[in-house]
Amino acid sequence: MGYLGLSWVGLVYIILLFVPNIIWAKNRKARKASRTEPENRVLLLMERGGQATTMVLILVFRDTNLSGYSPWVWWLTASAFFLLLYEAAWVRCFVGEITPDKLYQSLLGIPMPLATLPAFSFLLLGVYGRVIWLIASSTVLGGGHIGIHFRHRRTLAKREGEAL
Repeated sequence: MGYLGLSWVGLVYIILLFVPNIIWAKNRKARKASRTEPENRVLLLMERGGQATTMVLILVFRDTNLSGYSPWVWWLTASAFFLLLYEAAWVRCFVGEITPDKLYQSLLGIPMPLATLPAFSFLLLGVYGRVIWLIASSTVLGGGHIGIHFRHRRTLAKREGEAL
């Protein structure tokens, strides 16, 4: 527990996380339309701090690598499943015109999947690897990221005259 070294699982997770975000970053029109209001500084600090520490921790703790079968592998399986759902949510966003409402649309009953799924996936990866630092950082990331997205969704709903 707590062994340092390259995590191949973490590297795959980072690639799966960044590819759709890079595609999204290149779509200026959709990004501009999704901007709602200045970010809450506390939530932004939580999100950025959680992002930085989570990305480092999933790479440097080899405890998250697959190491044969044990009952703990179910945590990794669940983590990977939620990351694949995250990818599916992005695919849904990229089909047709990218609109802000697609960013916050539930997926299989999961609210704001682009915010909740990666944080939950990293949390479960931390449980699988029994890396308390990853569990803590993904919790901070989730609080900030989900909080920011909730505020965006609420503002967009008000702008469009919808009720949450």
